[in-house]
Amino acid sequence: MPTLEHNALVEMFREHPELAPHFLATLLHVEVPPHAAVAVVESSLDQLIPVEFRADLVLELRDEIDALVLAIVIEVQRDADLDKKFSWPAYVAVVRARKRCGTVVLVVAPDPGVAAWAAEKIDLGLGRGNVEPLVLGPAVVPEIIDPADAEQETELAVLSAVAHGNGPSGLTVVQAALAALGRLDQAHAMVYFQLIWNGLREPMRQALEALVMERQIEGEATFPPFVQKLIDRGVREGELKGLREGKLEGMLEGKRDTLLRLLARAGIGLTEDESARIQACTDVATLDRWIDNVLGAKTATEVLS
Repeated sequence: MPTLEHNALVEMFREHPELAPHFLATLLHVEVPPHAAVAVVESSLDQLIPVEFRADLVLELRDEIDALVLAIVIEVQRDADLDKKFSWPAYVAVVRARKRCGTVVLVVAPDPGVAAWAAEKIDLGLGRGNVEPLVLGPAVVPEIIDPADAEQETELAVLSAVAHGNGPSGLTVVQAALAALGRLDQAHAMVYFQLIWNGLREPMRQALEALVMERQIEGEATFPPFVQKLIDRGVREGELKGLREGKLEGMLEGKRDTLLRLLARAGIGLTEDESARIQACTDVATLDRWIDNVLGAKTATEVLS
């Protein structure tokens, strides 16, 4: 069953089909035929290919006189799937035969291992011909760290966050992408945020949660408002899961650490007794209240009230 991540990436190209030839030219350095328009055609290839072979999306590039110059079959690939080595050549052959134009497969693969697998040439038999998928993966998608660049090419920034969000520059890349989401309508921005969030591993999620909270304290609104709400919801869901798995102590320790870091960030000092009180607290609701109290507080007494 297609996941949210899969569907979100497909919809990105469905709603912005011009991204495909743009990325082919700028990221993969493919010589794309001159064209005046890009359009989505069959969302599935039921009429072109037997039902067991269904591509994610097919695009047509047409020139000024409406002549078809290229067809692009887009496939979103989150995992390696041996069947694709047989279906991708079928897509190319059947679409090319029906549309009578050049046809390529463009695979969107955020995982580096899957991207490398997808980029392998597919031998059609006896070395007499092959199909070579074009792949958008971490090796070709740049790290977008400048918010201005992210705002100019928001979809590329989203792909960058998905591909590089867990890397050494992950927090900076994710921060740039999330800031750019503010230019989108909330429905699209929330889908893109969820796409990025779902791809982050736990250490990066925790770092992002801390960053958003720190920005709140400093009064810097660098993220769309819904980002805080969704992160808060994710934190609560994680806490409930932790409780179900008997990880209460780990959750409490994380909250104590968050509280202490926020106090330090806000320049609020603690006495020995106040530090001991925080370390001795075993009530989740109390720690949550103290964390909320940091915003706007001037003294530890205000926080621990």
